[in-house]
Amino acid sequence: MSWGTELWDQFDNLEKHTQWGIDVLEKYIKFVKERTEIELSYAKQLRNLSKKYQPKKNSKEEEEYRYTSTRAFLATLNEMNDYAGQHEVISENMTSLITGELTRYVQELKQERKSHFHDGRKAQQHIETCWKQLEASKRRFERDCKEADRAQQYFEKMDADINVTKADVEKARQQAQLRHQMAEDSKAEYSSTLQKFNSEQHDHYYTHIPNIFQKIQEMEERRIVRIGESMKTFAEVDRQVIPIIGKCLDEITKAAESIDHKNDSQLVIEAFKSGFEPPGDVDFEDFTQPMKRTVSESSLSNSRGDGKSEPKFGGKSKGKLWPFIKKNKLMSLLTSPHQPPPPPPASASPSAVPNGPQSPKQQKEPLSHRFNEFMTSKPKIHCFRSLKRGLSLKLGAGPEDFSNLPPEQRRKKLQQKVDELNKDIQKEMDQRDALTKMKDVYIKNPQMGDAASVDHRLAELGQNIEKLRLEVQKFEGWLAEVEGRLPARTEQARRQSGLYEAQNTSAVNSCAQDRESPDGSYTEEQSQETEMKVPATDFDDEFDDEEPLPTIGTCKALYTFEGQNEGTISVAEGEMLYVIEEDKGDGWTRIRRNEDEEGYVPTSYVEVYLDKNAKDVYKSLQKISE
Repeated sequence: MSWGTELWDQFDNLEKHTQWGIDVLEKYIKFVKERTEIELSYAKQLRNLSKKYQPKKNSKEEEEYRYTSTRAFLATLNEMNDYAGQHEVISENMTSLITGELTRYVQELKQERKSHFHDGRKAQQHIETCWKQLEASKRRFERDCKEADRAQQYFEKMDADINVTKADVEKARQQAQLRHQMAEDSKAEYSSTLQKFNSEQHDHYYTHIPNIFQKIQEMEERRIVRIGESMKTFAEVDRQVIPIIGKCLDEITKAAESIDHKNDSQLVIEAFKSGFEPPGDVDFEDFTQPMKRTVSESSLSNSRGDGKSEPKFGGKSKGKLWPFIKKNKLMSLLTSPHQPPPPPPASASPSAVPNGPQSPKQQKEPLSHRFNEFMTSKPKIHCFRSLKRGLSLKLGAGPEDFSNLPPEQRRKKLQQKVDELNKDIQKEMDQRDALTKMKDVYIKNPQMGDAASVDHRLAELGQNIEKLRLEVQKFEGWLAEVEGRLPARTEQARRQSGLYEAQNTSAVNSCAQDRESPDGSYTEEQSQETEMKVPATDFDDEFDDEEPLPTIGTCKALYTFEGQNEGTISVAEGEMLYVIEEDKGDGWTRIRRNEDEEGYVPTSYVEVYLDKNAKDVYKSLQKISE
């Protein structure tokens, strides 16, 4: 089966077919190229997806990845990154093994095809030239034969005519002989040309064209084989990465199987366990009998003046305690009237409103509302020092001993700090050991260096190690206190929680006093004399050096206001005072006369001049405290 013998007369069709074959090859190259682009795009999208959900460094998300479920998700993200890498490998291999190779092959194929068809056209042109020569020789022979016949006929006519001279007859005879000779020469030439053409034609159709067509056939078959091999390579490139992709999927499955719900539940306990005890039962409040309360100096409600009995928790009831804040300071710092302020006087005369309207007291809410608020509300920052502490915590600079945290969380933080310090000590000791060995080498081989050059660094390392050890001892002491190895642990834990378990029922019944916190929630506190037995300095020192609220502006009193109720302050008309808290929408402004005198006045009674910078700082502190 040969194109040279079977398709000897299909030169044009073979030319079209081979061009179509090259077009198919180029189409396949374009297909593979687009596939590589898709693989690259898919890999890029997978990598971006994996990067998008990776935990950010130094963020809260890193803490979330201690759970087995989130660690499994992180492993899935990492495996997806490797999975994307395999698609990049597919793209690279297809580009190098298929696209690049076929592109070069197409260029070679085009050159080879051009050469073969050029030879074919040249052979065709040669045979066509031979045919034209044969046709020209044939026409010349035919013409000479016709001319010889006419010359012969003319001679015979002249010879038969008696009127023609003998000279004319002889001339006609010679002309006829000449024509016959020319015809014979044309015949010989035609015969020679015919033989030559037949030989050329035979060589053309049985030698030259078959050879050319055979080469074209081989070229086309190589093209077909090459595109088949490329398709196999296309599949092999995918098949080579299947084991690695399978490993990625196996790792994802393994990560999913490693999820331990029990362990995650335990981690939640460790993360949020406070170590506090839950509140006890609330005793029955009997309103059928007049309630007799013993009002102590530390009670927050001994200046209320309404004379109404207030509900109290008895027995083991617990709530938000306020043992750390003295009454006067607490009320001046935190309590503001909760009812609308009085309108300004009709005239500027001080006698228009003799005493000024009294600032209303807080209205007591039902006990169930207060208890629900106690159970659901978040702890609030109730003093400026606590406000500053809250600000420092949000900025990442809490107390060094983590005393702001619940016992269990404090223990974990202290243990973590001790471990970090021990690691730092080990690093410093390793450096010291290395320098010591270097010094020994310098002593033995002075040409390598000066041994005295490392003494300064060794001394620094020794000092650093000593400082770190002191830090470790300090944190271990706090840790021992939290873990109960020191007697102060129980009181400290109880003091942090604000919930004190009753140790003596009779003492509680006789000494428990009802407290009302600044936010209106009812709490109960055991007598410091009978139960807590904590030195007064433990609490007084906490707030005696308390810094006052910052000044955010000044104000001028437009009218005289006599604050006769708790939380208010009296002002005289025209008096200049400092503003420490602006009106929050309730109609009251908090002012200060000096370090010991501050309180609330109606906003309409004063003209306020706020300092913008101080106001911005104050608002930022307020937002953080909330």
